[in-house]
Formats: sequence, C-alpha cells, structure tokens
Amino acid sequence: QVQLVESGGGLVQPGGSLRLSCAASGRILSIVPMGWYRQAPGKERELVAAFAFTSGGGTNYADSVKGRFTISRDNAKRTMYLQMNSLKPEDTAVYYCNTAPAPTQHWGQGTQVTVSS
Repeated sequence: QVQLVESGGGLVQPGGSLRLSCAASGRILSIVPMGWYRQAPGKERELVAAFAFTSGGGTNYADSVKGRFTISRDNAKRTMYLQMNSLKPEDTAVYYCNTAPAPTQHWGQGTQVTVSS
C-alpha cells in the first residue's frame, strides 16, 4: 500500500518561504510521476506542481504558483520537495503529495500552510 507523508508546513508571513517534503513508500517516485496538490477551505483540491516524468526534467505548474514554487525530488531518499517562495495569503491551504496528474486514493494527512501577517 502506498504511504505518503507530508511535512514542512507552518505559519509564514506574506513574502516568506517554506519547503515542503513528501516521504513516499516503496519506489513510487521512480515508477509514476508525482505532484503536489493543495486544498483551501471551501475549495476543491487542485494540482499546483507536478513532474511530467519519473526522471529527468519536465515539470508543470499551475499559473497561480508559476515562478514562485519549485518542485524537486531525490529518488534515492524517496522524497519529493516543494520550495515555495514569495508566499501569498491565497497560498493558504493544506498541501498533499500524490501521483499526478491522476492521484491515487491513498492521500496522506497533508501539511498545513498558513500565510498571514
């Protein structure tokens, strides 16, 4: 069974930065493309950043985060990251990792990101 554990969230002021981590079980990072999703209160979960392939380059970003967020991974450590810079209040959400663009049913607990002054 796939296990995904997100961490690194927190409270940050507008303009600040955070780096999220996603620890994935098994070799899923090497088998299927993965991405970061987020769900804000009262809104549907959306895909914000994803790899197009299991290795090498090729990334896709939602327009709302393009130029501010960077997705990366270390397959040897079975960990994926999301570097978030120039954070805005509208980035406030619970962030999840999962396969992309089609997520599995195995969601982790997510990590809360709150951007507020």
